[in-house]
Amino acid sequence: MLRTDTREHTELADDDEAAAAVTAEAATPNAPAVFRELLFQRCLWCGTAAYRRSFCRACGATAFARERSEGSGVVVRRYGHVPHNTWFVAMDEGFNLLCQVTGSAPAAVAVGARVSVVRSVAPLGQGLLLVELSRPAPPLERWW
Repeated sequence: MLRTDTREHTELADDDEAAAAVTAEAATPNAPAVFRELLFQRCLWCGTAAYRRSFCRACGATAFARERSEGSGVVVRRYGHVPHNTWFVAMDEGFNLLCQVTGSAPAAVAVGARVSVVRSVAPLGQGLLLVELSRPAPPLERWW
C-alpha cells in the first residue's frame, strides 16, 4: 500500500519494535490468513474507498486510513484476452480491482458473478490478486 500521509491511523502504539514484528509476520508467505487479507484505503475527508491510490479520486485529499476488506465482490467486465481470465471486480466496500479468476474455466466466468479473494499478496509483491467464484452470474433476463 502507498503511504500517503503521516497522519495515517494505525492499530499499533508508538512502539517501533512491535511494528517491526507485525511487519515481519505479515511478510511471511507461509501464513494463509495473510493471503486472504485485503487492505484498502478510505479517504479521511470524504470517505471514498480506494485501492493503492496516492490521492482521493473524489476530493483530491492525500489523507487515508487503512481498512480491512471482507474480500467479496461482483465481476464487472473482462480485461484482456480470454486465456488470461482477468476481470475488473467491484468490491462490496466500493472500490474496483483488476483480478485474475482461478479455479474455473474462463468461459464459466460472466459479468454479475460473485467472487471472493483467494490471494491478495503475490509471493514477491508482483502479479494480480486471485479470486475464485463463490456464486455464478444470474441468468440474463430479456429486457425487450
